[in-house]
Amino acid sequence: MANKSEKKTVRVTLVKSPIGFPEPQKRTAKALGLRHMNVTVEHDDTPAVRGMLNKIIHLIRIDE
Repeated sequence: MANKSEKKTVRVTLVKSPIGFPEPQKRTAKALGLRHMNVTVEHDDTPAVRGMLNKIIHLIRIDE
């Protein structure tokens, strides 16, 4: 059984600019901490974060 302290994380990189896409997608990228191109951030792998990633999947690269 996995230890509770070993949370899974997901690394996300912004590979395409959100300029020209709907405002909610821009806000989602910003909420994830993706403010500049080619910046990588790390988040806990939760259903809420996965939902945000699915919303902007065409703008990002995900490394598990």
